[in-house]
Amino acid sequence: MRDTLPYARPGQTIGLLGGSFDPAHEGHAHITREALKRFGLDRVWWLVSPGNPLKPKGPAPIARRIQAARAIIDHPRVCITDIEAQIGTRYTAQTLTRLQQLYPGVRFVWLMGADNLAGFHRWENWQWIMENVPIGVLARPGQRLQARMSKAAESYARYRVSSDQARLLGQMSAPAWCFVNVPMLSVSSSEIRARGEWKHD
Repeated sequence: MRDTLPYARPGQTIGLLGGSFDPAHEGHAHITREALKRFGLDRVWWLVSPGNPLKPKGPAPIARRIQAARAIIDHPRVCITDIEAQIGTRYTAQTLTRLQQLYPGVRFVWLMGADNLAGFHRWENWQWIMENVPIGVLARPGQRLQARMSKAAESYARYRVSSDQARLLGQMSAPAWCFVNVPMLSVSSSEIRARGEWKHD
């Protein structure tokens, strides 16, 4: 049975954490809790994607990934959703465009780890994303320098928000992005799969 679309009311600030979550792990939960605190968010939605266009191999079935994600985090301000599958979008820019149409008056903040910022310029319509949605970047182990030297970071350097202004990010007009250093957990989905702890079938 397909989930219903998550609820948000005008005026709320919703953080969006997208990914395959194949599988979700405590690192995802950790950066979610940090994002709620650091960026002044009302809620965070995990957007469990049908599949990552940049990855050649597909993930485990989405229903299984959502079930595993809900077992990882049980928080009153966090929603695990398959909204991309429901609205038929594949790329982040498409998803954000549709969400802005579906939720007028709701402010969205795109959340990502520093490793994603390092390769952000390879995303479909990445400049549109930067110019239409504030972005909160959370540092992950070994990625700080690479992320800060990335094409996206350099191209939009003058729109970077200082970390002491991070809680205001959701109230700002894009382009606006903020890089915060947080205590990170060194765990990844690929490591979990490599250890054989998560099977696709």
